[in-house]
Amino acid sequence: MVASRPVSPSWMSTAASRVDANFRESKEQQQQKQRRQQQNQSVPIPDANLSFGERALSAAGAAFVSAILVNPLDVVKTRLQAQAAGVPYQGLCGTPCIETNTMLPDLRSSALRTPSLIGSKTVCPPECNQYKGTLDVLLKVIRQEGFWRLWRGTNASLTLAIPTVGIYMPCYDIFRNLMEEFITQNAPNLTPYVPLVAGSLARSLACVSCYPIELARTRMQAFKQTQAGVKLPGVWGTLTGAINPVKSTNPLHNLQNYRILWTGLGAQLARDVPFSAICWSTLEPIRRRILGLVGDEPSAATILGANFSAGFVAGSLAAAATCPLDVAKTRRQIEKDPTRALKMTTRQTLLEIWRDGGMKGLFMGIGPRVGRAGPSVGIVVSFYEVVKYAIHYRQLTE
Repeated sequence: MVASRPVSPSWMSTAASRVDANFRESKEQQQQKQRRQQQNQSVPIPDANLSFGERALSAAGAAFVSAILVNPLDVVKTRLQAQAAGVPYQGLCGTPCIETNTMLPDLRSSALRTPSLIGSKTVCPPECNQYKGTLDVLLKVIRQEGFWRLWRGTNASLTLAIPTVGIYMPCYDIFRNLMEEFITQNAPNLTPYVPLVAGSLARSLACVSCYPIELARTRMQAFKQTQAGVKLPGVWGTLTGAINPVKSTNPLHNLQNYRILWTGLGAQLARDVPFSAICWSTLEPIRRRILGLVGDEPSAATILGANFSAGFVAGSLAAAATCPLDVAKTRRQIEKDPTRALKMTTRQTLLEIWRDGGMKGLFMGIGPRVGRAGPSVGIVVSFYEVVKYAIHYRQLTE
């Protein structure tokens, strides 16, 4: 007697086929999700074949455009922070205060913007000796010093921005690409932190290399012209003036005193490294998300829009978060006493600012700083990426 093979019920076959179909469907959905994530995490521009010189050229052009457009807001921010540090700004109301022996019995009857005089001492209204805000600085600088004084320090900004961004942006690209390649193979979970680390390293390298020019720019923007017809010193004159007060007859001592050109470097690094970390860790996801929505082959216009939008948001957030460190950097850089300047630390400076002005003092100039940083980062990153795209496209066509 031959035993018959057990036949499974038809409902079991149907259920098994449904389970198999659902498994295949879920697997396909996971693969599609992974492809979308890889697309969003891919580098926007295939720039691996670009040389360091081509990257530096792209960055220098971006820095040139940005430095010229946003310099007025940089002047405003520096003036507000310098005023909070005690730098005097006399006669801002537009009426010169002249000593005289005229007696005015009632100070309240003196007209606005007209100096009130007691004996031979000149007393000006409070608004003549201080800036009230961003718009007030712009109006008073234009009225007192001329429209083009808003671009005071532009030569230092260009001298600083071109090499700094020329080092910063290409190094960031190179560090990011190398680290992404290494981490993708060895520790994929750490991939989101690559922009943060790469940006911090690149910014530190650029900052240390070009810091004396940053010192000259801050001093040039902080101090106004006090004597008519006397031309203010340029970059070289400002740096020489910073060194001269500490010169001595001992050549070795003079060589050591050149470190005053790096006064405030700690505050600069304490500001710029967190700024870059916040900026790039915010910018990269936004930029890649926007470009991922566009498609596989973005055009120059989409690259420009995506990078400017991401850069504007990231730069504004990073500037607001690091404003106290920017105030400390400015205060250290404008200190004219060489002995005190060499002894100051960032921590001591922040405590001093807190004692003098509290939270308002720590965030002095945040309006012009954020208003400058957002467009500046947007312009630099978008211009840089568009020029890289143009160079890459030319290489492909050739």
